[in-house]
Amino acid sequence: MIKSIYQTMQKISDTLKKYKLDDKDKYISREFQKYAYDLAEELGDKSHMSLYMKLAKETPRILLERARSFVKDAQNARSRGRLFMWKLKQLKSEGKSLIK
Repeated sequence: MIKSIYQTMQKISDTLKKYKLDDKDKYISREFQKYAYDLAEELGDKSHMSLYMKLAKETPRILLERARSFVKDAQNARSRGRLFMWKLKQLKSEGKSLIK
């Protein structure tokens, strides 16, 4: 009886191969991390992922979206990441001047 059970059992790896697992978001556990990852990918600047993570966590999303939209419209930019950071800095300084 025990031999028949072992004969019908499969390896776990064989069972898991049946299911297609998506490891794309393997290390992302929070929403802002997903947003930062998508932003870095869109800007073609994955080497500065930690910077985008910090921005997504601490900066108001409306500012990030406005800067992202600005970069989308600028098609001839040499460095989309730099253009994004420049526009974000400009938007932040405009916001501070409106508060004062």
